Amino acid sequence: MCFTVTVRTNKFALKQNQKYSPEQEEIFKKIKSLHQLGLGYRKIANKLNAEKIKTHKGKKWWCNNVYSVLKRHKERKDRLDYINKEYEPIWGKMEVRLLKN
Repeated sequence: MCFTVTVRTNKFALKQNQKYSPEQEEIFKKIKSLHQLGLGYRKIANKLNAEKIKTHKGKKWWCNNVYSVLKRHKERKDRLDYINKEYEPIWGKMEVRLLKN
């Protein structure tokens, strides 16, 4: 009996085991909530600077930093969704062959 089975997996993709620090998560949630309230990147950066919140490198916020935090968080979520995607195996046609020795 001969048949083929095709199995697809994303389990070989590079996984980043490092999680965001609690400070990074807190800042992201703050930025996301301000953005959902309708504030633009520049206003969010000004608000973070007014509250004396620094970037992870200890610098002041600019609008491009705010944009990058939102963008990279979405990219990371998409990448984790891709890695965790499950595929059904694909079974080929089965056939019986008589093997002569």
